[in-house]
Amino acid sequence: MNHYCTYFDRGFLVQGVALWRSLARHDPDAALWVLALDDETAETLRALGDTFLRVVPLAELEAADPDLLATRSTRSWPEYLFTLSPCWPRWILSTQDYLRRITYLDADLACFSRPTDLFTAMEEADASVLITPHRFPPWLQHYERHGRFNVGVLSFAADDIARRCLDTWREECLAWCHDRVEGGRYADQGYLNAWPERLGKHLLVLDDPGVNAAPWNWAAHSYRITDSSLAPFTVEGHRLVFFHFARFRPRVGTWLWESGQLDYGIMPLGLRNALYGSYWTMLVAAQAELRAAKPSVDFAFRTTRRGRSGWRVLCLRLVFGGTWIRVGGHFLNLRAGLGRYSGRVLAFLRDRIGGAD
Repeated sequence: MNHYCTYFDRGFLVQGVALWRSLARHDPDAALWVLALDDETAETLRALGDTFLRVVPLAELEAADPDLLATRSTRSWPEYLFTLSPCWPRWILSTQDYLRRITYLDADLACFSRPTDLFTAMEEADASVLITPHRFPPWLQHYERHGRFNVGVLSFAADDIARRCLDTWREECLAWCHDRVEGGRYADQGYLNAWPERLGKHLLVLDDPGVNAAPWNWAAHSYRITDSSLAPFTVEGHRLVFFHFARFRPRVGTWLWESGQLDYGIMPLGLRNALYGSYWTMLVAAQAELRAAKPSVDFAFRTTRRGRSGWRVLCLRLVFGGTWIRVGGHFLNLRAGLGRYSGRVLAFLRDRIGGAD
């Protein structure tokens, strides 16, 4: 059995179940460990009655890790969530001694084809830890100040090397884990920059464009829509395994959506409707399943974090869009394809007149 883990609160409940169902479809041997960040999330997930969905309340992790709990009052809620990133898989490996590995996935990922090749790649490389780079296109390289690698997909073998990696990462995050760039650090993510040197041959940097594809790197690669239900998309000829639907949030009801792509470039209409339309279908199915299991469930979608620099928002959103209108399974940007250049223009303006990211 392949064990994965994630964490979310009721603001990500629908996305979390969509992740689980997409994962279970493409990896029938999957078990997903969910750190439930509030009581409603724990109760609702347990109501699904799924044996392979392992639900652990946040309080259980905090009781086992008092040093983690002690940081809760010293940082914002998003920063506390970042602090959980090493603590959660570390707890699983320390309490479930039968596991061969644990693979962390962000809750706003979806699985589109067989993920088990990740584990084959780790075994062939004799690696203890797997990470994925951001793979920014050239005009977005300045975003590497937030880290060369993305925390969205990580895998840790149940061996001493991976455990020490998690121990060190936890200590670093307990000491400092804030939602800002400072001294080469950024949240939980900047610390990964040191892993290639620290872990050497025991680290696999998986530079597969189909794993942890995302709004910030789609424009660097060529996508193709296939007619295969087991691998409906390819990226540079590689199967799309995980797409990271970061910052994709409803703004008004279920018809107006924040794309999460304005900073990077708006995906063109055909690919957007195929990819995000597929994800929308997953979200609808997840919501229906949750409603059936617990009719009183409250879907409080988490909003996008604030604090991004505001100078570009008004003018760029007016010109390039970024807020999508949903019509059925289609997401309309209404800019005649101009939106795909928003990331390039933002980078140009940054170089000419400055401004924080």
